[in-house]
Amino acid sequence: MAWLPALTSILALILAVALFDQWRERRQGFQLIWAIGMLFYGVASGCEALGAAGGWNETLYRTWYLTGAVWTAGWLGLGTTFLLGRTRFGYTFALCLLLAGVFTLLTQRKFNYDGAGSAPILYLIAAVVLAAAVAIETYFQNERWPVLAAAAVIGATLLSLVLMLTTSLAAPGFALDPATQVPTGELFPGTIRLLTPFLNITGGLALVLGALFSAYVFMPKRRVLAYSLDPTASGDQFLFNLLISPVAFVVNFVASLPGAVRALLAGRLHSRVPATILIAIGGFLASGGDALNRFGITNYFQVGKLLALLCILAGFLISIEAFREIRLPFTSVVLRRARHERSAAMAGGGDEAEVDDEVEPEGSALA
Repeated sequence: MAWLPALTSILALILAVALFDQWRERRQGFQLIWAIGMLFYGVASGCEALGAAGGWNETLYRTWYLTGAVWTAGWLGLGTTFLLGRTRFGYTFALCLLLAGVFTLLTQRKFNYDGAGSAPILYLIAAVVLAAAVAIETYFQNERWPVLAAAAVIGATLLSLVLMLTTSLAAPGFALDPATQVPTGELFPGTIRLLTPFLNITGGLALVLGALFSAYVFMPKRRVLAYSLDPTASGDQFLFNLLISPVAFVVNFVASLPGAVRALLAGRLHSRVPATILIAIGGFLASGGDALNRFGITNYFQVGKLLALLCILAGFLISIEAFREIRLPFTSVVLRRARHERSAAMAGGGDEAEVDDEVEPEGSALA
């Protein structure tokens, strides 16, 4: 079905253009990075549409794998790190990097890709070093930790490009699932294929967790488990809080949901909350589809990509800060006039309005 990836490609490219236009107006780095990620999303889906309609060739296959299987998730997640660069989300991104390195090694252990050589160990070492560097920079409240995240994503991107240009593929130059005709990465050596989990896990988790983090910042909060990542705390206290923070965040997030629902029904919920939750769902669907494709389950690959994009697109459109007004990109033609939030960023009072001391709301906006 060529129309499904074609529709996905068109929508992704429209969003990429809108984000480029937004960056041109506001000059926020994360807008440009997200635009690049969406451009890759659109190009990869476009390759799928062209391949389904007119047949695959080696150039189309190589372009699809680089832009879709390797680059998209990493760049979208990188945009999130720049969005949250003024918060202590760096600890979460460090964990994403570490998990990416570990799962890259485990992926090779499971599938034993040909031509991987020492790449799994080298990728793991790179992930551990970068994760430690990001965590240290975050601890010292250095807002430059996203630069290290960029080094990881850009470095992996350039490496994949070099490897792709120096790799020869067996005839016919592409590989398709015989049942669904969806492309797979079987022809590529392990050095390239292992960059897929490395960037997808890093970027996909950063996108999903960053969106949930932003939603929590702007929803009415109820703190059931208190914790603090204040670097001035004693070493043992800080490490204890760091270890329990994932559990505490989940518990507090779930406990805050009823208040968020009440605020939504009353028209007082900040638009970033439903917007970022939709983006998180979209990121999860996109990463899930890629994971299933890697395990040879391709039936829902293209449907999953379209649903993921629709969720992400809806999230951006709902966010008043992301799109205060909706207009034709690079023009002054306004399709929908400027909107304004009807509530403060933090609704309610007392404990429900308390902002965690590891969060800086002004750094978590979609603006």
